[in-house]
Amino acid sequence: MQDKRSNSKFNHLHKMSILEIVQMMNEEDTTVARTVKKSLPEITNAIELIVDQLKNNGRLFYVGAGNSGRIGVMDACECVPTFGTPPELVQSIIAGGQNATNKSHENVEDRTEEGRLALKHVAINKHDVVVGISASGTTPFVLAAIDYAREKDSATIGFSCSVPSPLLENVNVAIGVKVGPEILSGSTRLKAGTAQKMILNMISTAVMVKLGKVYQNMMVDVQTNNNKLLQRACKIVMELGEVNKKEASELLIKTGNQIKIAILMAKFGLNLESANKKLESVGGFLDQILDDS
Repeated sequence: MQDKRSNSKFNHLHKMSILEIVQMMNEEDTTVARTVKKSLPEITNAIELIVDQLKNNGRLFYVGAGNSGRIGVMDACECVPTFGTPPELVQSIIAGGQNATNKSHENVEDRTEEGRLALKHVAINKHDVVVGISASGTTPFVLAAIDYAREKDSATIGFSCSVPSPLLENVNVAIGVKVGPEILSGSTRLKAGTAQKMILNMISTAVMVKLGKVYQNMMVDVQTNNNKLLQRACKIVMELGEVNKKEASELLIKTGNQIKIAILMAKFGLNLESANKKLESVGGFLDQILDDS
């Protein structure tokens, strides 16, 4: 189980100077990456499972409560602007609903029926993946959601900072990251929260790379919702399409800011229709065209 004992190094936290507090917090945080590293094989298995399901018209759901739920919300929200995914592809379910993202509703994490109803509401099915996130691995809302997902033959992943824990049992992939006692005894928003953020970063980024949302290390499906992102898109078209800034800007206007299409038009001198067909023929995977050119 997650070590909920008070970390003896911090028994006198209230007497420490601010510098001493932040230095010791920093020292503890350095242990998180090493701990996460031990779970890379399981994280890899989880990513492979998610990629397979999403390629088969599935969806990805993060389910959590409290801080764990909010970290899931943050990761899911970033997929739309960063990778141009439809909102339904990666979704977050947090105990208490979206109101719980900016106001604590800790009491709702004990409501098992709401965990089941939340997945029933989105019509979870065998093509989907449900990632249950719980620092303790015992959150009733999350456990109930995982149970319901299994009933519907969805793929399931359990992610807990308590090892062993109920969440890690009876899932397709179990990710247990034992971060040890927290600086604030019993708080799970510190090292546990850091580990959760790190791993969800890995999951969403690697999944999107394998879904063709990244070419080289460039976000070729990024949404151009502000000037900064529009300029980034322009630079991507310039580099991969081998054109100047003016040409890249004009192509983005012609394509409605579809970066991949603009790249193909620039690189091969194609018109809009031909570029669309070429990209569709490879399922949107730009590498299958550019790597062979």
